[in-house]
Amino acid sequence: MQEEKLRFLLVGCGRIGSRHAQNIINYGQLVAVCDKDHTKSDAFGKEYRCKSYDDISDMLNNECDANVVSICTPNGLHCEHTIISLQKGLHVLVEKPMALNIIECGDMIKEAEKHNKRIFIVKQNRFNPPVVAVKKILEQKKLGRILSVQLNCFWNRDKDYYTSSDWKGTLDMDGGTLFTQFSHFIDLLYWLIGDVKKISAFGVNSNHKDSISFEDNGVVILEFYSGTIGSIHYTVNSYRKNMEGSITIFGEKGTIKIGGEYLNKLDYQNIEDFTITDLPEGNKPNEYGGYQGSMSNHEKVYENIVDVLQNRGSISTNAFEGLKTVEIIQRIYEATRS
Repeated sequence: MQEEKLRFLLVGCGRIGSRHAQNIINYGQLVAVCDKDHTKSDAFGKEYRCKSYDDISDMLNNECDANVVSICTPNGLHCEHTIISLQKGLHVLVEKPMALNIIECGDMIKEAEKHNKRIFIVKQNRFNPPVVAVKKILEQKKLGRILSVQLNCFWNRDKDYYTSSDWKGTLDMDGGTLFTQFSHFIDLLYWLIGDVKKISAFGVNSNHKDSISFEDNGVVILEFYSGTIGSIHYTVNSYRKNMEGSITIFGEKGTIKIGGEYLNKLDYQNIEDFTITDLPEGNKPNEYGGYQGSMSNHEKVYENIVDVLQNRGSISTNAFEGLKTVEIIQRIYEATRS
């Protein structure tokens, strides 16, 4: 007998919410959607033939037979919306970043444990084919001891990107460039290389002083607990378009670079007695009108939710890993102010 489809609720009917809705209907049932702008939620409701709400509490109170809430609201609301969903007895999928500080992340984890529910974090770049391949060879010690690593995040976000939104570019709802644009990249650095011991950092708002309340570029120096040293150079000032998202790893037995604009290509490899071959083609990046975002692997996120909740599979990105990404970003921003 075929198991009944998981029933999903969706909070946040913006561009990323649309990406989630498209995947929910392929892997489960979209029961209801919610957005404080009722014109957006009504449009989603009509498109996906489900109920629509403009208040999350109303939706949670009325749709108590749902299983999972997908949270696609501004960063500063992730904690609040996760906790009230967990309190109603639902599992939660929360878009990146998990929250804007480690205290909020800790509160979310404690609430999940209290109600025996799962928190899934969207980190879809972990599924990029070259990232999967490099993770595997690192686990197999093909590169030997990792000596150093370089992360480059060179994207473009112009003034219109920020001024077209009522929350992007604000400190309380957006949080900073590393939270909104590059938390996926920080997650991969942690996932591939490990935890960070020491951080030095500089951040400057060079080109968006009239549109955002934080830095638009920065340089970071890292020392990992493993002894590896590393650097991060990030910016949203790449002229007119995204240029590069890359990680280069230097090991005792090899060097490898994942590059492209979105960590979607294997740009370089030179490994002792080993070569990565036959990489499958990855998905295209998310399209958001005037700009592009990270790779569109959300179907793999939803596959994992179904596998975990219905087949007792292993979670691809757990809440602790979501917290670690937020912790590293928070420490970088603290270092820029010291």
